[in-house]
Amino acid sequence: MGEMTDDKRTAIDNTDITIDQKLIDEGTAQLNSEIQVLENWLAELESTGDEDAEVAAARQSYHEMLSSRREMLSALAKQAKLQAVVTK
Repeated sequence: MGEMTDDKRTAIDNTDITIDQKLIDEGTAQLNSEIQVLENWLAELESTGDEDAEVAAARQSYHEMLSSRREMLSALAKQAKLQAVVTK
């Protein structure tokens, strides 16, 4: 097996970076979409004025999912910043 040339290594590294950035972009778009849906569901729950146990459980569940998505979005944003530093 021959040594990998610097050109080939650079091409592979650039491909990895492009793929990583694409995944980050897709993940960010997906999370933003899910956050919007959850916010809409919560707004609908608020507008009904119902306060039974089922509504309370749904609200709690949606809030937990929303919090989780926001944490993931924050982690992705940090990863994107790290990625930007690596590519420079």
